[in-house]
Amino acid sequence: MEPSGGEQEPGAVRLLDLPWEDVLLPHVLSRVPLSQLLRLQRVSRAFRALVQLHLAGLRRFDAAQVSWGPEPRPDLGTAPAPPPAQPPVPLCTLPDPPGPPGMPRKRSTQRESTLQGRVPGINSEGSWGLPWEGRWQAPEGRLLLGKNSSGADRQRPPCPRHQLKVEVPPRPQVGPQIPRAALSRLLRDAERLQELALAPCHEWLSDEDLVPVLARNPQLRSVALAGCGQLSRRTLGALAEGCPRLQRLSLAHCDWVDGLALRGLADRCPALKELDLTACRQLKDEAIVYLAQRRGAGLRSLSLAVNANVGDAAVQELARNCPILEHLDLTGCLRVGSDGVRTLAEYCPALRSLRVRHCHHVAEPSLSRLRKRGVDIDVEPPLHQALVLLQDMAGFAPFVNLQV
Repeated sequence: MEPSGGEQEPGAVRLLDLPWEDVLLPHVLSRVPLSQLLRLQRVSRAFRALVQLHLAGLRRFDAAQVSWGPEPRPDLGTAPAPPPAQPPVPLCTLPDPPGPPGMPRKRSTQRESTLQGRVPGINSEGSWGLPWEGRWQAPEGRLLLGKNSSGADRQRPPCPRHQLKVEVPPRPQVGPQIPRAALSRLLRDAERLQELALAPCHEWLSDEDLVPVLARNPQLRSVALAGCGQLSRRTLGALAEGCPRLQRLSLAHCDWVDGLALRGLADRCPALKELDLTACRQLKDEAIVYLAQRRGAGLRSLSLAVNANVGDAAVQELARNCPILEHLDLTGCLRVGSDGVRTLAEYCPALRSLRVRHCHHVAEPSLSRLRKRGVDIDVEPPLHQALVLLQDMAGFAPFVNLQV
């Protein structure tokens, strides 16, 4: 920490005096959220150098953990809390406000209680109709309002400094999105990344932003680019060429992913285990068949949800070439039928979950074999659906003989 001008106490140790690479980086900064590190680097030049050194050795970067926005303004003071609500007090029972020194108080009469609702400042229930900010609490506990004995408006004494209410505008809700320049500044020195998640940057992330980062981090094993529609086949080529250890990849809702891009990925990523191709609508059976033949032996999780061009031919090829496949998502694949599901039951002994909701050509007999093995299927059997329907309609299902 930069010197502040004061003398250091004897025996005191400053944070920056500790070894950076042996203590601060592995044991302190690694436990601090990334959004707090961004604020920490604004403290001094020494802290900025420390944070930059930490970012250069970062192993995991998730843009959703970065909240990029203006610094919160300091709290300049707040209004005193209003007293707890009390039942309204009639005007005649309130003590009179003190007059000028040496003059007796004015005595309240019963007639004044009939003025409720007609006197400014008093509502129909007999309580003061002004907001709390418009009152000033006197030392004796009385409210000073109205006019003094001479008929002139009573001057409100100045409020103490600690009771001033400062209106601070709310901090803008920036959310997880960060500007392009900020992302470039955060990742310009990163060369040891193993996990990279940039889905919150989907509105502006382009090939020019991402390709240099991929080139500097060949150790990447997990990349999440869901919804990044501004990218192109160039990014997928750079990822396949420069990151041979890639194991997990999410390309959900990336319409630019086509068969040619998937072929390049299948040829150059031998360690691929988990792949999310949800809503990649340009993919057809031929691309999935090629992926299964090239990388099916190592695939454990695959999502082809909402791909209307994927049918039984792709599912059957996946079943024959993916012996350790555990999770398969076929939600909304309208061309998938019972033949593909039966092949999965025959050739995929490690299958643990199957998603076939909205696959209208998949019949229950093809799913029954998987149910017996304990596979988690998101579609309930017809008998269970009928029972639920009866319970919803009449509530007498527990008394129905289902064996009839």
